[in-house]
Amino acid sequence: MGKKQTVVRAFSLSKEYRIGDISIQALKNVNLEVFENEFVCVEGPSGSGKTTLLSLIGGLDTPTEGEMVVFGTNLNNCDEDFQAVFRCANVGFVFQSYNLISTLTALENVAFPIELAGFSDERVKQRPKKLLELVGLSHRANNFPAQLSGGEQQRVAFARALANDPPLVLVDEPTANLDMYTAGEIVALLARLKIEGKTLMVASHDEKILELADRLLKLRDGSLLE
Repeated sequence: MGKKQTVVRAFSLSKEYRIGDISIQALKNVNLEVFENEFVCVEGPSGSGKTTLLSLIGGLDTPTEGEMVVFGTNLNNCDEDFQAVFRCANVGFVFQSYNLISTLTALENVAFPIELAGFSDERVKQRPKKLLELVGLSHRANNFPAQLSGGEQQRVAFARALANDPPLVLVDEPTANLDMYTAGEIVALLARLKIEGKTLMVASHDEKILELADRLLKLRDGSLLE
């Protein structure tokens, strides 16, 4: 069996935020590799740097020091326009706060990244329907986010993250705000994505998600303990 491709590689990654005269060190000298088809869970208490790490991997933020390389592309050297195009093609991101567009229906939210990527009208029309069916929300296609429960919004967020069939999916605390039954549905969806061969990085302390992971990374005060 050949060596697996490295999907994510971080070199001496640090991130500092400044609020006035106050400096907050969110990440400190993080080094890591994530390989294709791997399910990696990032665990740590609130404020340990999990969301910051996912944001840097997804090109939503830039490091203060160090390098972030995803699919062989050094994101430090890319402008925002390139990062947006790169992310649209390669990375799906499921935010803890869902980040759905309030003025778009569930179907339109899922269709948005497909339109952004410039796919055919037929794909824009058909793929969102299939994805909402995948997450069990075909009957909610024409509802706006405010008309959906937290669990339903989370599943729409998953469908949107999968819109362009990205090889890397980043997920931030997917079950943190959900009841046990709805959390179980999200865990089942992650298990399905693992079987399908997606590379997954999930920030979570949910025991069911930890059990799915191939590897656990522990963040404490911005430092990585594997």
